[in-house]
Amino acid sequence: MISEALAGIGEYSIFIGKSIAGLRALFRRRLEFLIQFKRIGYDSLFLIMLTAAFTGLVTALQAVYQSKGYIPLNLLSVLIGKSTMVELAPVLTGLVLTGKIGAAMAAEIGSMKVSEQIDALQSMNISPHEFLYMPRILAGVVTFPLITIFANLVSIICAWYFSYLRYGLHYYTFFSNMRAYFMPFDLISGLIKSMVFGFIITSLACYFGDRTHGGAEGVGRATTQTVVYSSVLILIMDFFVAWILFGAM
Repeated sequence: MISEALAGIGEYSIFIGKSIAGLRALFRRRLEFLIQFKRIGYDSLFLIMLTAAFTGLVTALQAVYQSKGYIPLNLLSVLIGKSTMVELAPVLTGLVLTGKIGAAMAAEIGSMKVSEQIDALQSMNISPHEFLYMPRILAGVVTFPLITIFANLVSIICAWYFSYLRYGLHYYTFFSNMRAYFMPFDLISGLIKSMVFGFIITSLACYFGDRTHGGAEGVGRATTQTVVYSSVLILIMDFFVAWILFGAM
């Protein structure tokens, strides 16, 4: 069991090393990168908007309940802003896109693997690490922070609108207090997390897709492994990244 886990970690590390080495061909593979950038980013905007909107609503609702009697209502925006930028937006965005992007990417590459399309690329002296995996991984690292910024914006606006309708909190009070207590590191830490999550999701999707065997059943297994491992690693890395960023404070 332990030896298999260590072997898997070693194979994954070698896989990542080969994919990173493909960065030298980025200019030649810029079209593939842009295609993946659109798939991961633009095509996910509606899903992220819906998720972020209700995240903002429930954050505002629970923030009032949990802080009632401890924090003045006019400082509600400070709690909402920091919790959204540091934790909620990057983590929930990562978990949602695990099911959408990770599963789709693993199924796509897994289908190419079992149908021998990847073998055909290698027979034409085209590296799958350079042509398939590197653009996807890089697109994930670049796109996830941008999606997280969008999720922050939607979530905070929805939180304010709910606070205005439910508690009569004026937009000037809400946003002026948020600005007064805003620290750039709050936003930067969330973006760092989102970059890590984007790397985890896309790299695991490519890795399990490349290891697919056994026809349709193997594609389903690779998809399941991608979603499960990505979700668990997002939560684990959320702690370790937070420990690195905030542990010394």
